[in-house]
Amino acid sequence: MNTAPFTQLQVFLVVARLSSFSGAARELGVSTAAVSHSVRQLEEQLRVVLLTRTTRSVALTDAGRRLVETAGPAMGQAIAALGEVAAQPGETVGRVRLSVPRAAVPYIITPVVPTFRARHPRVEVEVVIEERFVDIVAEGYDAGVRLSESIERDMVQVRLTEAFRFVVVAAPSYLERHGTPQRPEDLLKHECITFRMRSTGALYAWELERGRRNWRVPVRGGVISSDNHLTLDLAEQGLGLAYAMEPVVAERLRTGRLVRVLEAYAPTVPGFFLYYPSRAQRSAPLRLFVEAARELALKAL
Repeated sequence: MNTAPFTQLQVFLVVARLSSFSGAARELGVSTAAVSHSVRQLEEQLRVVLLTRTTRSVALTDAGRRLVETAGPAMGQAIAALGEVAAQPGETVGRVRLSVPRAAVPYIITPVVPTFRARHPRVEVEVVIEERFVDIVAEGYDAGVRLSESIERDMVQVRLTEAFRFVVVAAPSYLERHGTPQRPEDLLKHECITFRMRSTGALYAWELERGRRNWRVPVRGGVISSDNHLTLDLAEQGLGLAYAMEPVVAERLRTGRLVRVLEAYAPTVPGFFLYYPSRAQRSAPLRLFVEAARELALKAL
């Protein structure tokens, strides 16, 4: 048996609710003949009589009543669902799924998402916090946020922050006990709070630069942490040197809880960028998110 067409079933349910072909015609904005024809087609497909008709009234048969009882609630839910996902004129409906490193959250997610959601309440924003490099196409993301050097060249890149530095910092109490490193090589003699690269399993070598010369120092220490805030908290307590984005540690530097060391060797990176494959430009939710990020993120750093 063929499944009854959605439109014919909808017409039948309106007739059943109003007990009137003419009333259903007025509600649906069609002719009474069109309503009658739709109901007749539905009965022919189902091979049952759904309505008994007289010149004065319309009544449900047992088959018609069963159909109303079973299909009516489901039809109501389907219509409601269609209304929920349908966009009003000038409104965008959809989802933006983002892969974001934790360090970027205060500069991209926190300042952008609240305003974006207020402007576009029908667009869902899913933020996955992860440090690993992901294939955003293969893993179903609309876009990602990373430092520019980590982004494949075939991706569209949108600047979200200005350039900033990575700095080595320490608590004054640590420097009083252990002295202040003067050259990158001195870091090998110090207790450094480092982290392990998830992609390779190796401890991260701190990157420093001065002029055209670059260093990758394989620092070591008794504490390894993947959380930047924990690293800075421990550094503030004097457990060792830490390596961090300068904007992240700015307040601790301002209050003197931490101080920069080896500042002349602090490397500058271009900043955080939103990136996505060029084909994603057809996504209206992503286009709107990019517009909001361009407007709001740059103000946060």
